[in-house]
Amino acid sequence: MPVQYIVTGGAGFIGRNLVAALNARGHEDILIVDRLGSDQKWKNLLGLSFVDLVDLGEFRDFIADSSIDELETVFHLGACSSTTERDADYLLDNNYRYSQEVCQWCLSSDVRFVYASSAATYGDGSLGYSDDEARIPLYRPLNMYGYSKQLFDHWAFREGLFDRIVGLKYFNVFGPYEDHKGEMRSMVHKAYGQIVSTGRVRLFKSHRPGYGDGEQLRDFVYVKDAVDVTLFFEDHFQVSGLFNCGTGRARSWNDLMNALFAAMGRSPQIEYIDMPESLRNQYQYFTQADGAKLRSAGFDRPFTPLKEAVRDYVTTYLDPVLGGADPA
Repeated sequence: MPVQYIVTGGAGFIGRNLVAALNARGHEDILIVDRLGSDQKWKNLLGLSFVDLVDLGEFRDFIADSSIDELETVFHLGACSSTTERDADYLLDNNYRYSQEVCQWCLSSDVRFVYASSAATYGDGSLGYSDDEARIPLYRPLNMYGYSKQLFDHWAFREGLFDRIVGLKYFNVFGPYEDHKGEMRSMVHKAYGQIVSTGRVRLFKSHRPGYGDGEQLRDFVYVKDAVDVTLFFEDHFQVSGLFNCGTGRARSWNDLMNALFAAMGRSPQIEYIDMPESLRNQYQYFTQADGAKLRSAGFDRPFTPLKEAVRDYVTTYLDPVLGGADPA
């Protein structure tokens, strides 16, 4: 069977949901590129239809001197997404150089290249959240993960590639099939396990004036909406550039937890704990996507309201799949 789509990170969180959405459109002509490792990520492949699954090392060797005739689009979502990863050389290779290799291969083969950037590139947010490509060099990420994503954004900008490729700065995405992500799981997933086990949830206290405990703000995005944004650029080949993928409305951790307790049919029980010293200098107190550029490009679907998204996640996935067990 010919391959029309390649999804790197296709066994991961957003990647798995993207493959499922392509399947729902009738596409099985998909090559998944991923490294499954020794955790439970392989379970994300259950129920998906695709041509083959290859390791990222095998894929890198392949693109060095090969091509796929009928390939239309590469969705490059594969990366190390740990904001606490300390091996800078690993992140430099896996998130930056690997992305360069895939991008250059796509451009030389006249293949659409859509890749995952991150809101982590914006740093502490003091310079705003504009996805104007000319502002890329201004931002100062707070961790090496964000910097590895920033490096690729900056390289693409310097090379003048944003008239041919698409970059998506995903904000705080949550939803089904993130179970394998360990500490990088969303707070919805982590808190669900805490509530099942203890009846309450723990949030960080605020260590900055102007923010109450649990009132730190994030732009929370349901994974189904993130997939819709991603597929918009498959449906609109004439649109390229760097775009935020966020709701444009920041909500507090308290809002998120209240939505979760409501979805679980419980009264909120929140305990506030001190934030570790090691996190305080790299903690974001506010993130909110500037969505004007995405809307002007033609994406007009509404994002799922927070309460509705959390309720859907709990009732269609967390409760049925985890069965009341602690998912941690």
